[in-house]
Amino acid sequence: MNIFKKFIQYYKPYKLLFLADMTCALVVSSVDLVFPLILSYLTENFFKNDKKVILGSIFYIGIALIIMYVIRYFCEYFITSWGHIMGAKMEKDMRRDLFNHFQVLPFSYYDDNNTGKMMSKLIAGLYDIAELAHHGPEDVFISVIKIVGSFSILLLINIKLTFILFIITLIMIVFSVHQNKKMEKVFTSNMEKIESVNSGVQDSLSGIRIVKSFGNEDLEKKKFSRRNNEYLNSKVNSYIALGKFVSVNKFFEGLFYVAIIVFGSLFIIDGSLKSSELIIYVLYINIYINPIDILMSFIEEFQKGYAGFKRFIEVIKTTPELDKDSSSPLTDIKGDIEFKNVSFSYNDESNVFNNINMKINSGSNIALVGPSGTGKTTLCSLIPRFYDVTSGSISIDGKDIRDITLKSLRSAIGIVQQDIYMFDGTIIDNIGYGKPDADDKEIIAAAKKANIHEFIMSLDDGYKTFVGERGVKLSGGQKQRISIARVFLKNPSILILDEATSALDNESEKFIQNSLEELSKNRTTLVIAHRLSTIRNSDEIIVIKDGEISERGNHDKLLQMDGIYSYYYNMQFKDFNSVSSKKV
Repeated sequence: MNIFKKFIQYYKPYKLLFLADMTCALVVSSVDLVFPLILSYLTENFFKNDKKVILGSIFYIGIALIIMYVIRYFCEYFITSWGHIMGAKMEKDMRRDLFNHFQVLPFSYYDDNNTGKMMSKLIAGLYDIAELAHHGPEDVFISVIKIVGSFSILLLINIKLTFILFIITLIMIVFSVHQNKKMEKVFTSNMEKIESVNSGVQDSLSGIRIVKSFGNEDLEKKKFSRRNNEYLNSKVNSYIALGKFVSVNKFFEGLFYVAIIVFGSLFIIDGSLKSSELIIYVLYINIYINPIDILMSFIEEFQKGYAGFKRFIEVIKTTPELDKDSSSPLTDIKGDIEFKNVSFSYNDESNVFNNINMKINSGSNIALVGPSGTGKTTLCSLIPRFYDVTSGSISIDGKDIRDITLKSLRSAIGIVQQDIYMFDGTIIDNIGYGKPDADDKEIIAAAKKANIHEFIMSLDDGYKTFVGERGVKLSGGQKQRISIARVFLKNPSILILDEATSALDNESEKFIQNSLEELSKNRTTLVIAHRLSTIRNSDEIIVIKDGEISERGNHDKLLQMDGIYSYYYNMQFKDFNSVSSKKV
């Protein structure tokens, strides 16, 4: 019922369109029901008049029937066109809500879910829901009117024969309910399997350069073939279930005609049914059976749409990142950051780190170093609340970040990462992402600060140059400088540099290091680095090992301590063999 209520909510903006659609459905059904009555009246009464009366009236009767079917034509047109438009608008609203919800889901959701599956929910799944939104109420409404109307008229013609048809109908209903439960599982499986196919395609195409570099095209074909065959098997099962459902119901429909012939003949013999009434009865049986066929098609439509909407609701019910009612914007930012007894774990697993305490003064440059996997990036990800602390607290300018609105918090923080994401657009689009309302002068000024302006101007299309998907047309250093320009444009008070130069060659690193030094001026800066040459001038270096702070101090102090930092520094800048045996 909760799912049904949520589904109904999407009709509210279009209730007038929905009512018009149902009204047209009522007119179409009424016309279909009334025609056999008109034919019955003409047969029983009108055609018994003399020829002059018939010739004098048949023209007007024909005009009236044409008008009736012209009205039916416009109603049918409205149902087919605007009914579908209503479904498309509802699909648009659902897609908007789903996409908007994706935007506010926490990082942990994206850690656990595949992009291809999310795309499948956003596109393929919603199509089936839209078809159900349009055809569902309309098909059920028309079918119910036709079944109830024709059944009532059949009762008026002959109660005994109609009672026999009623018994057959009850058996059909019992079978349909039973088979419907089986079909629900099958169509849900279809959804899961097509999501798996989309997931595999997205994964393979995103990594196509790796695929080709390893010559693993055949491997990817096998992986896709396996998923594709699983989807086929699921579809086969659904069609087998659907085939059984349709064929058995068609068999019962055939029994209607058998019953009419056998029992109708008996009732004609005993005088309780006229042969002319049997003809009208057959006409109404066709009207009675037609909506049953529609309902059988609706069952398949319903199962697809219901399975899709259930998966839609599963995402919508996922808890988003929300501000507390008492949250307030971060203003007049100085940039003081403090960690108090901070511990963190993913999904209640063992802690990544325990009881981290550190205070970072406004405008200072702090470096985080340590072995891979010790949680340096995760630690920095807690500041913009990409993840929330498991225990303890983090404050900026003395204010707990959980009491700050997410938008203002993240607006105050700029991040430059090793893995740069470029949107599929132009260079000016990608730099302008740092400040969507910036003008061209501001974007160019940011590019100059990032030492990328001259390169951009050397391109044929300058700032209008398309970078390709994920910036494939640019080198690593060029993408990195564009990302730095993006942060220059944002102009944050707090800066996080997450191994921003570790994947670059020496020449690119030199250019970018100069840009990063310019970017870091007058900002509170946290630097995660493996290349220790880039952090020697940091105000403080914090060494993290086994989820705890093991050393802290400036470069000279840490070398004198002859600990972990000293080991890594000597390993990078002195003979590796002379330090490789040292225990850390």
